[in-house]
Amino acid sequence: MSLQNTQKVVDIWIKEHGVRYFNELTNMAQLTEEVGEVARIIARRYGEQSEKESDKNKDLGEELADVIFVVLCLANQTGIDLQEAFDRKMIKKTNRDHDRHQNNEKLK
Repeated sequence: MSLQNTQKVVDIWIKEHGVRYFNELTNMAQLTEEVGEVARIIARRYGEQSEKESDKNKDLGEELADVIFVVLCLANQTGIDLQEAFDRKMIKKTNRDHDRHQNNEKLK
């Protein structure tokens, strides 16, 4: 599914189930909260912190999907076509970073 279609799916869901979008500041706070949940799982599961018993059943994929959902909400309510923005970003990163990463001794 393209990002444009995913944005449409989220918009339909908001209109049918969510009543309306939260305002942009609320969604930004929610995005921060969701990214924090992803960070907590990664820090405890893959980092050096010990994982609490209550965190062992947390689904990283579900938490990443929460981040994507809120990002899509923010894009929708601010009029951003994420597919177009992502495609532009990939061209920019490819042109800017191709040799940089190929020549990075730390990545070998």
